[in-house]
Amino acid sequence: MNEFELKYGCNPNQKPAKIFMKDGSDLPVTVLNGRPGFINFLDALNSWQLVKELKEATGLPSAASFKHVSPAGAAVGLPLSEVDRHIYFVADDAELSPIACAYIRARGADRLCSYGDWAALSDVCDAATAAYLKDEVSDGVIAPGYTEEALQILKTKKKGNYNVVQIDPDYAPAAQEQKDVFGVTFEQGHNNFKIDEALLQNIVTENKELPEQAKIDMIVALITLKYTQSNSVCYVKDGQAIGVGAGQQSRIHCTRLAGSKADNWYLRQHPKVLGLQFVDGIRRPDRDNAIDVYTSDEYDDVLREGEWQRVFKVRPEVLTAEEKKAWIATQSGVTCGSDAFFPFGDNVERARKSGVQYIAEPGGSIRDDHVIDTANKYGMVMAFTGMRLFHH
Repeated sequence: MNEFELKYGCNPNQKPAKIFMKDGSDLPVTVLNGRPGFINFLDALNSWQLVKELKEATGLPSAASFKHVSPAGAAVGLPLSEVDRHIYFVADDAELSPIACAYIRARGADRLCSYGDWAALSDVCDAATAAYLKDEVSDGVIAPGYTEEALQILKTKKKGNYNVVQIDPDYAPAAQEQKDVFGVTFEQGHNNFKIDEALLQNIVTENKELPEQAKIDMIVALITLKYTQSNSVCYVKDGQAIGVGAGQQSRIHCTRLAGSKADNWYLRQHPKVLGLQFVDGIRRPDRDNAIDVYTSDEYDDVLREGEWQRVFKVRPEVLTAEEKKAWIATQSGVTCGSDAFFPFGDNVERARKSGVQYIAEPGGSIRDDHVIDTANKYGMVMAFTGMRLFHH
């Protein structure tokens, strides 16, 4: 099939719309169920590149959760802890494959932003992954293949209209790529820059001890950033993006946004949050929203009389600002990646507050010395990659 007709483009008024191959070859994707739209395919093709590269770089099954052409989360398939299972709503006795763990962790990074996501899997989608996806609010999934059981599970989702796309894992894009903006055609070479451990050798800080897990986390951060709308900053821990700040005009705002998301992820592991008693039958999105409000400064919106009874069996105690600050201060071992250089040391200062100990960024600022000095002040390890990763 050379082309696929779409219902409309980015918006309903943008018709006609389609995806097609300019050279007349077959599309590398096959729609197995549903009818994906313009934005769905943008998410699908961007997210597939991310997970494919992440699997190649780490050797681990990889997954991503995309919204509006940027990842809400990305992760490799490491096992889930008991706390992970609790905060990601996974049954204690559920048997999970590595690719299922990868998607659950990718989705779990920022569950609010992942609401209605597009899922991407580096490996064949199995029944365990499909079963988890079935109970989440999601628009579609792309993978190199599906087991028959997984496909049948996914076909029951969204009244049979869930978007399931299979991609040829051997497809390679043309060396040159084009896009039109306001009737003007732009052309550039496809960004085939390879991200791997070789990129992390230029450690510019006094502390040069970079553990293997931190190397994996740096690779996760950098590959995630490669497919995130710029400017962007990504926080990673244990092979999981825990905070992505995308599309900000200021680097420090990226760092703050990603840091606040990382803080929120960690706050969900606070004993008071783990102890929340929800009413029976509450939907996952309602739990996510309640937790988000409960851990925010607007906690009274979910704790006031007449409201808490709709969500909780027992009215929770307030999670105070002092308790939140003290809990976040216990976070450690986090990696921070940036798609372009940090122009000032304030980015390092903000990252430190969210437990960052390892940083990967291109370098090249006229204030690199100040940025390095700030990292040295806190005993951090910082690698200059020498490569910008803008994506638009």
